[in-house]
Amino acid sequence: MRVAVDIGGTFTDLVFWDGSTVRTAKVTTTADQSDGLVAGIDAIGARGVDLVHGTTVATNAVLQRRGARTALVTDAGFEDVIEIGRQDRPSLYDTAVTRPAPLALASLRFGVPGRATFSASSDVPDLTAMIAEVTAAHPEAVAVALLYGFAHPEREAAVASALRRVLPGIPMSLSSQVAPEIREFERTSTTLLNAYLTPVVERYLRRLTDRVEGSTAVMRSSGGLIELERAAALPAAIVLSGPAGGAVAA
Repeated sequence: MRVAVDIGGTFTDLVFWDGSTVRTAKVTTTADQSDGLVAGIDAIGARGVDLVHGTTVATNAVLQRRGARTALVTDAGFEDVIEIGRQDRPSLYDTAVTRPAPLALASLRFGVPGRATFSASSDVPDLTAMIAEVTAAHPEAVAVALLYGFAHPEREAAVASALRRVLPGIPMSLSSQVAPEIREFERTSTTLLNAYLTPVVERYLRRLTDRVEGSTAVMRSSGGLIELERAAALPAAIVLSGPAGGAVAA
């Protein structure tokens, strides 16, 4: 049986399809969204379902600033790219504009000495001092976004490997894996968002896996589907999961 689920702020809506019959259920959304989802499935008495899920877990974590304490590791001198943004940002000449605080404050942004060029990668420098600073900050997640990381992913991989040795179990997002594209602001901000959301989304999806019998796919912001394991590693792709489902249906 296939089940489509949309979890809103007040109600959780479920549609069941067994190949010939459509059934629906509506239950109250719970603080732990997986509780309401499971209650809806139990109300129908379904077992072994193929779940297609639109979720606002990532959306809410961003809007309510309930993501992880995240460290950003980038090239020395580029730690403030996420705060500076681009020149075509809104209200460019407004001296009194209020902008959202970056997902990683200045005290959680760290620079790697040395850098690669577009055409050639450089050796990874001594990371001892940087790693000590990151460790002392006690991050819950780490984003690694080096210049030209999309062209030389091995540098980011080396930095992440060194960090994992002293921060075991801490999730790390690499820009070369999350958003391997040119332009450091877009790539860095997307990678930082991914790291910020990973612990929250991963915990939720793990609870869902433990409680739902069958396969689960999550709606992407693009309107497509992503496997649950991939969604847990790439939560930036499901920030608009819930709203995307409505747009696709319309």
